Amino acid sequence: MECTVVTPQGMLYQETIDYVIVSSKNNGDFAVLKDHAPLISTIDVGYLKLVQQSNVLYTVIVNGSLEYRDGVLTIIAQEAQVGLNKDSAMEHLEEVRAERLELNRQRNIDFLKAEQELKKSIRESQASKR
Repeated sequence: MECTVVTPQGMLYQETIDYVIVSSKNNGDFAVLKDHAPLISTIDVGYLKLVQQSNVLYTVIVNGSLEYRDGVLTIIAQEAQVGLNKDSAMEHLEEVRAERLELNRQRNIDFLKAEQELKKSIRESQASKR
């Protein structure tokens, strides 16, 4: 089956796999095998165990949806990371999240500084008109 994992940052994973095991906090665990009946599910916080012959990869998923139809498995997730095991995938996801939080924090600081400078410039221009 064809498997695709997509996030807002773009395509994370696209390969042919033998089967997938899905583990979701709210929906439990289930497997999707070749020729499975069509299926749609959500993944709140969980992971995919992607099996391709003797190779196994894990993808941690946060806030996603899964659709299987006609041999094509598509996962759309708010956040996702691939690893050789679920712990390494989760660690990498946490690192990426921490980097994004720091970047957002810095952007907010820069925005506040720019806003303060703009207010100061407006006050100064209004004072010079008097």
